Amino acid sequence: MIKNYLKIAWRNILNNKVYSLLNILGLAAGMAVALIIGLWVQYQYSYDRNLPEYKQLYQVWRNFNSNGETLTFSSTSLKLADALRNNIPEIENVAESDWMGSHGLKVDNRKFYLPGAQIGSAFLTMFQYPFIEGNAKTALQDPYSIVLTESTAKALFGNDNPLDKTVRVDDQHDLKVTGVLKDLPANSSFQFKYVIPFSYFEQTHSYVKASRTGSFGANGYQLFVKLRPGISYAQVEPKIIDIEKSEPESVNARNSKVILHPLKNWHLYNQFKNGVASGGFIDYVHTFTIIGLLVLVIACINFINLSTARSEKRAKEVGVRKAIGSLRKDLIYQFLIESALVTFISFLCCIVMVILALPLFNSLTSTSIAIPFGSIVFWLAMIGCVLLVALLAGGKPAFYLSSFNPVKVLKGSITGGKSKSLSRQILVVTQFSCSIALIISTVIIYQQVRFAKDRPTGYSIDRLMATDMNNDLDHNYTALKNELLQSGLVQSMTTATTPATDVNSHGDIDQWPGKLPGETVEMGYIGISDDYFKTLGMKLIAGRDFINGAKSDTSNVILNEAAVKRLRLKDPVNQIMTIGKQQVRIVGVVKDALMISPFAPADPSLFYPSTGDNLIYRLSPNVPTHEAIEKVTAIFNKYDPGFPYGYRFVDEDYNSKFQLEVLIGKLSGIFAGLAIFISCLGLFGLAAYVAEQRTKEIGIRKVLGATIAQVWLLLSKDFILLVLISCLIASPIAYYFLQNWLLKYDYRISIGPGVFIVSALLAITITLITISFQAVKAALMNPVRSLKSE
Repeated sequence: MIKNYLKIAWRNILNNKVYSLLNILGLAAGMAVALIIGLWVQYQYSYDRNLPEYKQLYQVWRNFNSNGETLTFSSTSLKLADALRNNIPEIENVAESDWMGSHGLKVDNRKFYLPGAQIGSAFLTMFQYPFIEGNAKTALQDPYSIVLTESTAKALFGNDNPLDKTVRVDDQHDLKVTGVLKDLPANSSFQFKYVIPFSYFEQTHSYVKASRTGSFGANGYQLFVKLRPGISYAQVEPKIIDIEKSEPESVNARNSKVILHPLKNWHLYNQFKNGVASGGFIDYVHTFTIIGLLVLVIACINFINLSTARSEKRAKEVGVRKAIGSLRKDLIYQFLIESALVTFISFLCCIVMVILALPLFNSLTSTSIAIPFGSIVFWLAMIGCVLLVALLAGGKPAFYLSSFNPVKVLKGSITGGKSKSLSRQILVVTQFSCSIALIISTVIIYQQVRFAKDRPTGYSIDRLMATDMNNDLDHNYTALKNELLQSGLVQSMTTATTPATDVNSHGDIDQWPGKLPGETVEMGYIGISDDYFKTLGMKLIAGRDFINGAKSDTSNVILNEAAVKRLRLKDPVNQIMTIGKQQVRIVGVVKDALMISPFAPADPSLFYPSTGDNLIYRLSPNVPTHEAIEKVTAIFNKYDPGFPYGYRFVDEDYNSKFQLEVLIGKLSGIFAGLAIFISCLGLFGLAAYVAEQRTKEIGIRKVLGATIAQVWLLLSKDFILLVLISCLIASPIAYYFLQNWLLKYDYRISIGPGVFIVSALLAITITLITISFQAVKAALMNPVRSLKSE
């Protein structure tokens, strides 16, 4: 019987090529979208899950009580590292870290600037990245050692074995290669090209060594811990949460609670609210999971609508089969098998579509997703999904067609009826409501990103460049700066402890005029050298800049507007504050600049005189950029011959802050387009069905003088009405969810009626284009032929 059912199903596909093609193409597109999103979701959940014992790995964070508001920071102190290591037996290992960006690595004439980390010796035994050469327990024991990744080792040593050979780091010290790791996978939260022992950092930077015996408030490092087997965070939490309160004289320590953030949640739950990891990228994962399911449902609706709409074509077949003894269950099996065959063919087409689309999708999302053809779990899941889709798409047509009364069918008295027409209309409205909601979402996301990009930054990023400082550049900084300025290639140059588009360090203000009892304030600390505000284009609105080269300015600070507001200082210039045990004088106030998030208010920040690891300079507008870079490269190579000149454009760093929102907008637009496309396939089929059903009516109307436009309007108006109803349903639903999404941004657009009007017009236009072909085709048909055929 099954063989017979398959033969009949195959004949029906061949006899109704257009409708079969619409069904297969729509289902294949819907399944392809769902599969790509499913693979993407699985990829996001797979972050760091390849590490053994990942469930026992955590990062140490702090919840800081700022006058009743809980602020969460990842920066911690070395004193806390020792306290956890020595006082909490449930903690197996602790690793300190300072992510210092890129360093210069040199072997003979091979020179590279690569991102790396300076990290505690236990790190590689905690995070068990696979070794090609070396041993995790001993690799970082020697302060003057280095562990390379496979690609870095090949770049520096070619095909030679790098073990026990030396690498010159920052043209200062020779470090011995004690291990080689496999390259880190793309779905790893850590991305580095090498690791250097934290003990090297301590030996070469006296202030780091001193901070280990300093205060809990000296927060400038990252800490990672591994709990012992069988120990849960719930067991450790009571012992660590108030561990810093053993130092009551520190305002920061007194108001901080220590928490652990599990490795498995780093990627997806990276936003904290009231001290709890409550969201982040997981919100977008959930959103696109829903979108994938909606697109698949839209494709299933096409199948249902087209199958039930053409029920009259199958009615006599059902009547004859019932008359000769077929049971209803036999007919249900037949139609479900037909549905399964169409779904299976659609699945094969879906796999081809996904294979073709994945390279572009991976490029767009910066992922490395592939179909796991060798996975049994994948194929079992696909078989289950195919059967589920076949049941969802074919269930209603199967039960509907098999319910026909054979007597009525053979008399020719079966018609679709108003109830079936209403059912199809409801499904069409559902389709277009989902599609229009996605269109509205795409427009709102684009507007929000555009709104934030157009927001004044408080500094000029035009032609602003940055280079990481190293020992030679630091030693020759004055000569380098003078030559660049004299060449006319650079307008201004400075250094800072943080990049122009970030704030790496935060600290407490212990005392200030008007401080309330028990009040705490933590703000960004930015060390700057001469010409910082001039180079970045930031404007002083009160007081003065630091005096060039004056040692007396080391006890002076400059605040931004947000810091003045936070401290409630009405006349801040010349006011005295206390930071730790040192008194400092406010000598100036600078306008706010967006250094962290373009969607949030400016971070309260304090600027103090210092040299920094970030060279920042602005190219002259009088020299073309490509020509200026060529000449600047030669000057940098003169003063830093040991390493290649590396640079970044600050505007690119700033624009990268929009990367997630831009990606979400692009994906929403793509999936909205596919949803509309699938919906229009179904609409095209229904329009053809309606035109076919009303062939005689159209012929009579044309004989009586109806014009082509009148016939077109006759066939189009019902569909336009359905799309208008879809717009009315989709608009408030989209508004509700998008308004909640916008609430996560302090700086956001307000949703006006324009976006809903534009989306409705776009949907109506697409609908008219889709159905006009069938409507015009029916209107142009010769009435003599249509009436004769009836």
